[in-house]
Amino acid sequence: MYPDVKTLMALLVKEKYISEADGRAAQAASHDSASYIAYLVDNQLLNKPLLGQALAESYGLRFVDLQASPITKDLVEKIPEALARENRVVCVQVTADTIYLVSDSPKHIKPKDIQPLFPDQRLRLRYTLPESIDACFLMYAQTLETRFSKIIDTGHRVAPEIVYEIIKDALRYRASDIHFEPHEDMVNIRFRIDGGLREAGKIPKEYYDNVLNRVKVESGMRIDEHLAAQDGSLRHNSDDGHADLRVSLVPTIEGEKIVMRVLNSYVQDYTLDDIGLSDEHRQKIEKAARSPFGMILTVGPTGSGKTTTLYATLKTLNKPDINITTIEDPVEYRMSGITQIQVREQSNMTFSRGLRAIVRQDPDVILVGEIRDQETAEIAVNAALTGHLLLSTFHANNAAAAIPRLVEMGIEPFLLSSTLEIIIAQRLVRTICSQCRYSVPASQVLAELPTGTASLTKYFSKTDNLYLGKGCQICSNTGYNGRTAVYECIEVTPALQELISRSGAAHEIEQLARAEGEASMFEDGLAKVKAGITTLSEVARVVELPQVKKVKK
Repeated sequence: MYPDVKTLMALLVKEKYISEADGRAAQAASHDSASYIAYLVDNQLLNKPLLGQALAESYGLRFVDLQASPITKDLVEKIPEALARENRVVCVQVTADTIYLVSDSPKHIKPKDIQPLFPDQRLRLRYTLPESIDACFLMYAQTLETRFSKIIDTGHRVAPEIVYEIIKDALRYRASDIHFEPHEDMVNIRFRIDGGLREAGKIPKEYYDNVLNRVKVESGMRIDEHLAAQDGSLRHNSDDGHADLRVSLVPTIEGEKIVMRVLNSYVQDYTLDDIGLSDEHRQKIEKAARSPFGMILTVGPTGSGKTTTLYATLKTLNKPDINITTIEDPVEYRMSGITQIQVREQSNMTFSRGLRAIVRQDPDVILVGEIRDQETAEIAVNAALTGHLLLSTFHANNAAAAIPRLVEMGIEPFLLSSTLEIIIAQRLVRTICSQCRYSVPASQVLAELPTGTASLTKYFSKTDNLYLGKGCQICSNTGYNGRTAVYECIEVTPALQELISRSGAAHEIEQLARAEGEASMFEDGLAKVKAGITTLSEVARVVELPQVKKVKK
């Protein structure tokens, strides 16, 4: 694995891979080795092959770039999985008298455990990066269908083991959602990874009823109900820890469909430095969060990371002398030090009723999971007016459109102008896999974009280069690994307060924001494209592109 930040920086600076100033800048912007390396790579101060070379030299070993020279499943399986994982080692080459191994933890290898596997050959060790080792370990996994067949052949505990294997794979591949989709003869299993659905496996239809009942029992649903939608939650426990999942079930013509949302516990550790904000946007949000009262809104479609942004903001506010209370549906991320309330329609604990109760609990900061109706909006605005800082999400296409929509819900414009501090609009884009990223001329990328994107050419010169991902084992040959957000932050200035008070339209609000220097989501995405974080096609997929002005003849 990677050394700690202090050791890593000392090594890179000493061997002149980076300057001391760049090393300290990366240290200030990071909280662990992974974020330290990400800073250096994203700012083009270092690439992964050079990093691997530097670490290999520190161990007195040669570096093997498994991205440039991928290996086969047969080579990986020459060492049993348990032994390989214990030693963080993989076989990469076999000759008549030598076995070549690579590891990211050379000091932890126990040659006496590995040598008996190759009694007539000597062992030679090389260094490779941790992500390359992890990618090789994925080759040990059998397909879900193969594992399902083995489970079925045993005839014992079929449903629990099938569910366990599906969830285990979803966590391994960083899936955000798991879909169980019943059809006539089979049940398709699909994972949503980095925003896209991928086929994961199939379950024979005759075993699905048992699987379905198992999920219902674990999620606290009624097993005798087959004609109504149900919601629940479950906790998956394994040797690697636990994961919480939110479960939704709906009846279809082929049976009951299950969708599980994987609630990533690591999100509670995110700060405003970790979610893709520019320095300017981060400073605006921090300024709004320091207000003693008022409203911070995040807007965007479902699954655009709004709640993550609010939790990162809460983390800056979470101190012993501040009372923070949330009401959510559901409570997705548990955070110590704050009071979290779950909406329960059955007991009449709605957003509006819960919010009324919270206001009587002496809060300093309130988070409302979503403003869905006029009653909740009115209570939220009143809470923000009466000395509370209120954070919430709202469905709107962009930041400017949120204000007229709230007015249409019945909120008086003069109240909005007095309470709104900042509106944050966002979308998620996939990030380029750092392991297989390569540069290409911008003109080539622009030529391959779909029609209707001609307006983008004016943002690049003929000498500009952009980045793409080739596809590798680490990113499942997609060229992308992970996601980040593109943002637009409209700060409510005195000029904007006046415009809101007289019920300004969305286009007027947007024009004023641009005149005051606020960048659009497209412009924020463009900056991330030029920095090599994401691709132009990803930005074009999720945000509205600037229109080409027609020239009158």
